[in-house]
Amino acid sequence: MTAEQPGTGAVQGVDPDYYRRVIGRLVTGVTVLTTYAGGLDHAMTASAVMSVSLDPVLVVASVEQEARFHDAIIEAGVWGISILPASARSTAAWLATRGRPLHDQLDRVPHTRGGATGVALVDDALAQLECRTVDAHAAGDHTLVVGAVVAMRDAERPQDALTYYRGRFGAHP
Repeated sequence: MTAEQPGTGAVQGVDPDYYRRVIGRLVTGVTVLTTYAGGLDHAMTASAVMSVSLDPVLVVASVEQEARFHDAIIEAGVWGISILPASARSTAAWLATRGRPLHDQLDRVPHTRGGATGVALVDDALAQLECRTVDAHAAGDHTLVVGAVVAMRDAERPQDALTYYRGRFGAHP
């Protein structure tokens, strides 16, 4: 039996590497999160994005606190979500690369600016959402950023979705 660490809600004896393998059995969609802060576009690949509420319409994204995207999304207060098609595997891989150059990182990614927030949104996305941050909650080594959806667009042509499962990209019809 494992014991809870006092005052943290965390359980002692749970191996983080084993947890990563176990939770990797959960198939997730792949998105690109974007924002604009400090005169630069910021972007990252994310699979930890979830619908929260329909009234009001809210979404949450989990962002690692040590990622450079973290401070940018907190500072900006507005951000975008581009839900990727299976054909965008290279975009997802590029924006998941740690240490990639911050300047001009979206030069190789076709994108347009959202009308409501001005953030970059991936052109060939299955759907795009523009969000305004309404709350942020520290959760271990991540922050759960809650956004009110202020604008959205659905792709006009159906495509397979890019998925992430057991550490690999895949597709779902």
